[in-house]
Amino acid sequence: MTSERRWFVTGAGSGLGAAIARAALEAGDLVTASVRGPAATAALPDSDRLRIVELDVTDEAGATAVVAEAGRIDVLVNAAGNGIFGAIEELGDAEVRGQFEVNVFGLLNVTRAALPAMRERCAGRIVNVGSAAGIAGEPGVGAYCAAKFAVAGITESLNRELAGFGIEAMVVEPSGFRTNFLSDADAVLADSPLDEYEGTPAGATRAWAAGGHGTQVGDPDRGAAVIYAAAVAEEMPEHLPLGADAVAALEGKLESLRRDLGPWRERSLATAFPE
Repeated sequence: MTSERRWFVTGAGSGLGAAIARAALEAGDLVTASVRGPAATAALPDSDRLRIVELDVTDEAGATAVVAEAGRIDVLVNAAGNGIFGAIEELGDAEVRGQFEVNVFGLLNVTRAALPAMRERCAGRIVNVGSAAGIAGEPGVGAYCAAKFAVAGITESLNRELAGFGIEAMVVEPSGFRTNFLSDADAVLADSPLDEYEGTPAGATRAWAAGGHGTQVGDPDRGAAVIYAAAVAEEMPEHLPLGADAVAALEGKLESLRRDLGPWRERSLATAFPE
């Protein structure tokens, strides 16, 4: 990694995106921060090492243009994202597609725009902000889980596709951090809730989302400091669970996979054609 790192951070108007941009600036790096509009800049400091650009990541042509204008990118951070809470049955097609438009296709738009220059230099790191919901499926947040599982899969594939070009990718999987993610409850709840899910685990998740803003235990600045350290480390991890719930989710998933595999391992191995 060069001593004068140049970062490009999407979703930098709030939350972990803004915190990561601040961490990079505090370390003396240069940052291009993309935001959805001019009003989304309050969380960013006044710095001559910061350039703010407007970008809707779902606009492929816009992403290509903004990334090209940014010039060299040493660390690309895909932090733009959104979420919706509701049981799978409660979610309409447009709501599910909306999760993928921003969290998956938006990430792909920006990443594809940045890769040609990274490949030409044989250098670069990609940090995709996923979620603990991308480690293990949870009730009441299935569409968000699906999108963040996709982010994890894309990250793993990128690592294997780009290793020969000197480019690495990492997926950050945070649990609940105290951001504006839940500040507008109407924006994150399914439009057509079903009474049948009241009192179920999915209903409990939805109720938490409706009143959970400001109760999350994670500190975005502390989280960003860990993300920054991992992103510039000599060996960047492929997965970075962030927060106690994320660590528990990963450890629980590993144990669950072991339990599932145990009694079926030999039968699974025996499915090949006889030699």
